[in-house]
Amino acid sequence: MLILAVDTTTPTGSVALLREGALLGQSEMTPPAAHSARLLRTVDELLARHGISVRDVEAFAVAAGPGSFTGIRIGLSAVKALAFASGRPVAPVSSLEALAAKAAGPGVAFVAPIIDAKKGEVYAALFKTREGGLVEVVAQGAYNPASFLDLLPGGASIVFIGSGLDAYGEAVRVKLGKGAVFSSAPPYIAAEVGRLGHQLLSRGEGVTSDRVEPLYFRLSQAEEKR
Repeated sequence: MLILAVDTTTPTGSVALLREGALLGQSEMTPPAAHSARLLRTVDELLARHGISVRDVEAFAVAAGPGSFTGIRIGLSAVKALAFASGRPVAPVSSLEALAAKAAGPGVAFVAPIIDAKKGEVYAALFKTREGGLVEVVAQGAYNPASFLDLLPGGASIVFIGSGLDAYGEAVRVKLGKGAVFSSAPPYIAAEVGRLGHQLLSRGEGVTSDRVEPLYFRLSQAEEKR
């Protein structure tokens, strides 16, 4: 199965091409202001680099959120249009789970992806790693940073990853001390979105373009004003 994966939920957007879950190539997009202008061009360049036409793509995977509201809409709109035109299925993937998959690895017991949600909140979760996947221990959601840290197990070594560390990394270190490990993995997650999407599609859990929904954990600023 040839999958095109897209992430525009984060400041460091990316697209990836995978076959049977194995990464063929990935391209990055920064800064976030360029996502809308560069996404389709980046997709075209990635496909061309591998001698593949968009018509050859058998399925799509997309980071459906949480993250930047504008970024989520950019990625979902593009993927929904491509999937509608081709009749291919889509696997919507959580950006938090993709970040956790990025940081998981040998010797890692717990992973906490944390995204800066602005307005004094983070999008976060805690996953326990196991062979074959991740288990959600603290539910994905929007949290006050201190409240989220209070939910984490004491005495455990937890790997943190995500943009939330730029704003709240010091609070994490103060709360958890040596138990807090900050991932040095690069922030691009399209490859992880593609791998997680491949798992969903292999289980028959892909959806049609009209059923792809964003993953929000709170109202946007415009919705709050209404």
